[in-house]
Amino acid sequence: MLSGSASAALSHVYARAEATFDDAAKHAKAFSTGRRNYVRQFNELYYARLNELKPHVLEHAEKRWAAQNIKLTHKVLNVEPGERTYIVGTVFIDSAAKPSTLTQVESEHWISDPRVPGGYRGDGEAVHLEDESGRIRLVGGLVDRSVLVSGLVAAMAGMETPSGCFEVVDVCYAGMPPLPPQPAPPPDACVAFVSGLRASPASPVTLEMQLLAEFLTGAVAPPLAAQIVQVVVAGDIMCLPPPPLGHSEDARANDRSAAAPLVAAVDAYLADIAAAVPLALMPGALDPTDSSLPQQPINPGLFAQCRQYSGFRSLSNPALLEVAGCLLLGSAGQNVDDIARYVAPEDRDAHAPSPCELAALSLQWRHIAPSAPDTLWCYPFSDRDPFILTHSPHVYFFGNQARADQATARAPGGQQTAVVAVPTFALTHTIVLLNLRTMQCSTMQFAAPDL
Repeated sequence: MLSGSASAALSHVYARAEATFDDAAKHAKAFSTGRRNYVRQFNELYYARLNELKPHVLEHAEKRWAAQNIKLTHKVLNVEPGERTYIVGTVFIDSAAKPSTLTQVESEHWISDPRVPGGYRGDGEAVHLEDESGRIRLVGGLVDRSVLVSGLVAAMAGMETPSGCFEVVDVCYAGMPPLPPQPAPPPDACVAFVSGLRASPASPVTLEMQLLAEFLTGAVAPPLAAQIVQVVVAGDIMCLPPPPLGHSEDARANDRSAAAPLVAAVDAYLADIAAAVPLALMPGALDPTDSSLPQQPINPGLFAQCRQYSGFRSLSNPALLEVAGCLLLGSAGQNVDDIARYVAPEDRDAHAPSPCELAALSLQWRHIAPSAPDTLWCYPFSDRDPFILTHSPHVYFFGNQARADQATARAPGGQQTAVVAVPTFALTHTIVLLNLRTMQCSTMQFAAPDL
């Protein structure tokens, strides 16, 4: 017979917190490629990026250097020797360590995997700033110490050297765009971020994944689970084995017979979660969709059971969504990982900025994927650059990281954006819970016993 206190605990009903959500189509076009056309050149994307970001860079540069009487030179090739000035353009890093598109295509026919460089900067590199008129080489200690990424639009203050290079003494970026107002969220409403489930044919649903589903659905720890108003899976949901290298003509290379049962198992697993709490899926590098950014939503036809629930959404990567009036911007992590490869070699150990710090820095650049298309594959947009921020998000999250972390990106006037790194679940068995009221994160780990 149950005691009175135990009976009361069992009879208590935990109601899940309620939150408002944006219209599913509201942000769908932000990272949509539309009808694909790959005949365009990538220079159109660079021109669109420079034209859109240059006015913001100039605005911040004028405020930054007006008191120092540093004047603007409108074209990088018009810099006068010995004159203090600043120039605006797109950073380009010429380095032998950067991947070559031709080499990547050739590697599909290699017998073994080619070496993947750990970083793009090192000995023999040359950093340039270019605009419509041409390019000039950037030199100086600040260039060596700064996180400069190919495709970054910035202003450089300095002076031309006798050798024709530009010695940089200060750098200015476009700055964070305005932050939209946020209504008061429900008390203690949380968003659960999951990344890197990496379900495989050999192990489609692991014991840790089962524990995760039980928590999200409220089967365990119901008081905490009831606070979760949205679950976001940030990339690498499935992990299909790659085709064998060097055998592209072999019919066995295109054999995907193991994919159907894996997709069905993942669909059934996620449907259990979607039945209890709104669920949003974003693709990653391992998932069955485009390999280039922005990755389009995984075909909802693969999730027949999940589609039965109104709270289920298949999103792009990157993606925008609103929960309780809070604007969330997220990616599966490829963009932040590629930015990290531009950290100077001498800073990669003790002084390396964390992934969260790099992601926060990209908000100051007003661009979340500047290295696309140079070292990060992306669609050749011609009239716009979707990775430019028009508004700052309240939360910027990115997945598939080694560990959970949090930072804050700050702008003048007290504007703040919470930056959240979501760890790979298959490796860490950890998820991140973000409280929408306090903007503070906590983690929960699901450790299965060794059998």
